[in-house]
Amino acid sequence: MNVEIVTIGDELLIGQVVDTNSAWMGDTLNKAGFAVKQITSVSDNEGRIIEALEKAKQNADIILITGGLGPTKDDITKVSLCKFFNTHLVFSDEAYAQVSHFFTLRGSDVSDVNKLQAMLPANCHVLHNKVGTAPGMWFNTDGKIFVSMPGVPYEMKLLMTDEVLPRLKNIFATPAILHKTILTQGIGESVIAEKIADIEDALPPYIKLAYLPAVASVRLRLTGISNNTDLENELNTLVADIEARIKPYVYGYDNDTLPAVVGRLLKQKQQTITLAESCTGGYIAHLLTSVPGSSAYFKGSVIAYAYEVKEDMLEVDKQVLQTKGAVSEEVVVQMATQARQVFKSDYALAVSGIAGPDGGTAEKPVGTVWISLAYEGGTVAKRFKFGTDRNRNIEATALTALHLLFSKLIAV
Repeated sequence: MNVEIVTIGDELLIGQVVDTNSAWMGDTLNKAGFAVKQITSVSDNEGRIIEALEKAKQNADIILITGGLGPTKDDITKVSLCKFFNTHLVFSDEAYAQVSHFFTLRGSDVSDVNKLQAMLPANCHVLHNKVGTAPGMWFNTDGKIFVSMPGVPYEMKLLMTDEVLPRLKNIFATPAILHKTILTQGIGESVIAEKIADIEDALPPYIKLAYLPAVASVRLRLTGISNNTDLENELNTLVADIEARIKPYVYGYDNDTLPAVVGRLLKQKQQTITLAESCTGGYIAHLLTSVPGSSAYFKGSVIAYAYEVKEDMLEVDKQVLQTKGAVSEEVVVQMATQARQVFKSDYALAVSGIAGPDGGTAEKPVGTVWISLAYEGGTVAKRFKFGTDRNRNIEATALTALHLLFSKLIAV
């Protein structure tokens, strides 16, 4: 069954609020076998809302609406729904009982404004909102299902879980939808596409491959839509075939993150990591320590931004700094080697680069980064050129450094 999500609210269109509702609903519906074909956001304008619902009615079997159900004058979704369905608002005893119960639990009386929450379109079926005052509304007309829910995320999620999805599952028989995602770092999507072209060309019609590029990484998502009992095995076989072509760049699957994967490997090996960060300003440390349990393997970090910090805390040779510059192989190798010695860790990563937007030269343009990994018995250092955007350069440097560590961990 095709689904369209319609989100209502000026705050979404001016960027004041990020539409996390649609992302959660899309994921939840997909897992339940419902295909979301379109997401539409409209302002708090009656004409725009009605126009969006008319178009959604043509495109989808199920239209899920969020937002605009508060008791104040700027919330006009109920009035717009009345015009769309050619009906009128009526007082719902069932809805009022829910609203009254909500305020009784909190030791308050229902205000005149909040009584308006019990005024609902005459043709709707009331859905119980256990955690708010705005009831959900279910409409079934002309073979189409419309559901209106509050825009408050936790209210919408509870309604979807307790009311909407169970009803939809009782009405519609849906196929199984399975996803398998391969996570890569250090290889571009076009290179991947060339390496697995024959695999992609041979995919059956019920399996699709999507390339999802991000900063310094690409996710490959295989989606199978079928009631075939062998679908999961088929997807697993495809994952193995694809991984065989790009194995050095694969660090995980599905919901894995590179910091978590690196942490897991360090923990398994009972080894530790320290950092000497310059251009990333502590971002690599942030990624590693965002993982629960990271104290088992993360010892600490030096944010050596200035020359004197590199010299005084990491004993980088002053003459090397002056002749080679902070963004050089010689400097990051010294940074990594000394950080490992100071913290007495098994590994140390060091990064130094020109994040931008200024500071670049013809020899070392913005985006130039050196990364070094020190370990027992040696060091490795690599130069990268990322781009001109400061934030992307910082993120790309951090992920590339962690992948360098990951590659070493799986090699020994």
